[in-house]
Amino acid sequence: MDLNLKERIAWVTGASGGIGRAIASELGSEGVHLALQAHSNASELRSWVSEQPFGAKALVLEADVRSPEELDRCAERILEAFGRIDICIPCAGIWPTEDLSLDEMPPERLANTLAVNLAGALFTARSFLGALRRTGPHPDGEGASIAFIGSTAARFGERDHADYAASKAGLVGAMRSLKNEIVRLDPFGRVNVLEPGWTVTHMARPALQEPGVVERVVRTMALRQLARATDIARVVAVLASPYASSHVTGQVVTVAGGMEGRLLWGEQEIDRPGILARLER
Repeated sequence: MDLNLKERIAWVTGASGGIGRAIASELGSEGVHLALQAHSNASELRSWVSEQPFGAKALVLEADVRSPEELDRCAERILEAFGRIDICIPCAGIWPTEDLSLDEMPPERLANTLAVNLAGALFTARSFLGALRRTGPHPDGEGASIAFIGSTAARFGERDHADYAASKAGLVGAMRSLKNEIVRLDPFGRVNVLEPGWTVTHMARPALQEPGVVERVVRTMALRQLARATDIARVVAVLASPYASSHVTGQVVTVAGGMEGRLLWGEQEIDRPGILARLER
């Protein structure tokens, strides 16, 4: 199916990470012009982009999503390079690895997680919407799109990671507000949240390799497997598409193998070798 994404302009933050990089690859394969943003790994991102078939169409940006000023400058650079921005994917995020209950959590960790995952995503959307206000809707009348990258932690919670769960839950409330704001700038503009479950990325891999973690995680899923970053990226492309998702807005789309907040499988029903093999795919 042609997603009608060719020649559109997408801004992806957190593009040096596993999911962000997969999103860049997926959108690039659809012929999208890419503005890919990273912070501490910007040089690595530039190297990776230079090796991709879509490299000539990509602009690499270095900015901290905690800074609205830096994000405004990114939006300005994208407008200078491409003339407009059609798609915004705020993907930059952190997941502090140490298990800490809220009363034990340093205030600095709580504040930083919220600053990156929640405020950073909103600052990115703010700069994108500011650009959309300047340029107006796409000439072909197809709507702009924001797809926030949330988490199943927002729905089910995550013990000893309340900072992360709260930061992702906030995106849902923001989305439900922004879906009613974007249409004042673009009558067919759309805002959604994509909610991954446990996904094999560099950020998640250390936790997944702890003994028993994978088995425990997949016991809550109908599909007894972990997601790959490409599984998330493909759904992002569909949500970004003005053809495939023209009437989809204000939605939380979960890509988590049918995860529920309860155990679905007994220990004897889990195929450990098959599950762990997915880590290497």
